[in-house]
Amino acid sequence: MPAVKTEERHDNAKGLDTMDPATALRVLASGQQAAAKAVDGAIESIAAAAAIAASVLSEGGRLAYAGAGSSGLMAMADALELPGTYGISQEQTVILLAGGAASLGDLAGGYEDDTELARADIRKAGIQTGDCLISVSASGSTPYALAAADEARKRGAKVIGMANNAGATLFENADVAILLQTPPEVVSGSTRMGAGTAQKIAFNMFSTLVGIHLGHVLDGHMVNLRADNIKLRGRAIRIVSDITGVGADEAERLIGAASGSVKLAILLAFGAKDLAAAEAALDKANQNLRRAIAIVSA
Repeated sequence: MPAVKTEERHDNAKGLDTMDPATALRVLASGQQAAAKAVDGAIESIAAAAAIAASVLSEGGRLAYAGAGSSGLMAMADALELPGTYGISQEQTVILLAGGAASLGDLAGGYEDDTELARADIRKAGIQTGDCLISVSASGSTPYALAAADEARKRGAKVIGMANNAGATLFENADVAILLQTPPEVVSGSTRMGAGTAQKIAFNMFSTLVGIHLGHVLDGHMVNLRADNIKLRGRAIRIVSDITGVGADEAERLIGAASGSVKLAILLAFGAKDLAAAEAALDKANQNLRRAIAIVSA
């Protein structure tokens, strides 16, 4: 296999094991910070990927994530957050971590080489035309990630590739290629570090922009969150209060009247005559709250 950046030795790593702890940590922190900056070069491709994913979700399709090892964990973390943060249904999100549940107890490396497992996972999930798969691999050559992307593409799905090495095989035939060109790891090849940091940031940006496209963000508020615990119920009240200007007690009343929907509570505060009118405005606005506010305020 040709040498790749993620496997090279970091210039500042020589003698890492002999450094005093504070110095070693400064080197590690510097490596993470440098990796984070790699995301700047991927802004346009992340934007293109988010546009595809949002279009797929808005048309009733599914967004699937596939990966192995540390990269798979980064993908899984992003997918798991979508329902709670942006109200995207669990039925529209698919998580394909090489090895499945077994990898959550023991992140064994053998699964990442199993191409038939990847193809079977895609088939079992029913990924097809109308869906979108984002496949991630630090090296860009992980067999599981490559086979998942290939199988999804053969079945008609849109494919987004995310990797940390230029010219990655994963980018071949992908609809969008997200290159996070991170420097060598301070601990050579330990891509859970710099590469993983850049992937996490890129996933955060990707899914947030998807939420924005779907109309689930207004002025920095997550207006389609699933308020299923005390903390999030309090957040929902603050969101309604901040956007509409009503007090906390009135915000709580409106949320109750809206059966827990932050969007509908906001529309009621802005003048929707009843819940049905608020729902109709949201439907007409394709779930975009800002446009729905304009409809009920007209």
